[in-house]
Amino acid sequence: MQQAFSAAARGQDAYNQYLKNTQDELALQYLPAVKAMAFRLKERLPSSVDMNDLVSIGTEELIKLARRYDSNKNDSFWGYAKTRVNGAMLDYLRTLDIVSRSSRKLIKAIEAEVSRYFNEFEEEPSNEYLAKVLNEDIEKIHQARLASDIYAVVPLDEQFNALEDGDILQYCEQKELMEIIQKVLAKLTEREQLIIQLYYLEELSLSEISEVLDITESRISQISKEVIKKIRREIGEANG
Repeated sequence: MQQAFSAAARGQDAYNQYLKNTQDELALQYLPAVKAMAFRLKERLPSSVDMNDLVSIGTEELIKLARRYDSNKNDSFWGYAKTRVNGAMLDYLRTLDIVSRSSRKLIKAIEAEVSRYFNEFEEEPSNEYLAKVLNEDIEKIHQARLASDIYAVVPLDEQFNALEDGDILQYCEQKELMEIIQKVLAKLTEREQLIIQLYYLEELSLSEISEVLDITESRISQISKEVIKKIRREIGEANG
């Protein structure tokens, strides 16, 4: 009896290890997307923020999500993971407190001047202009405007409440279109979904995608065109 229990336990351990390895492999497939996300975010941040730290935070969150992912409840792993990975990176940035008290005061001054300038000239002022008007070093102006992006995330419900009636109609039409696109993407393989993600959302070039996924540019282009055709077909069917 004891041997039977031991064998069952070993079998369960082996299955758990297999499941863990499978989930980790799923996470590895999307590491290029995490790196692309970190790169795009880093472009908006002060030089003091290390992109490798963002990648590490994103990768750690990605692995956690892969181990909790249930394909029966979620159509696409990256659709399930993307917002959470981005949120983990933003949470990390907030803990750094890279916007000091003096920088916050500068940000407020910049926002006030930008608002005044825009109302008068219908365009945003340059950093050079702001530095002159606010009597600040231009690099400080640049860093303050970048750092403020971290705190500029507006909840979706607040954005929706701010919409006019005409905008709400447009929002609903866009939402309908997004549902069609998601329906098409859900039928793609994980690799095809990743290609579409990197090309259209993360805005990587064909050569960059080719390098990270080890696939030819012509094949990437072919997959992209096939997906667009499927989306157009679905839209045509939805419109009767």
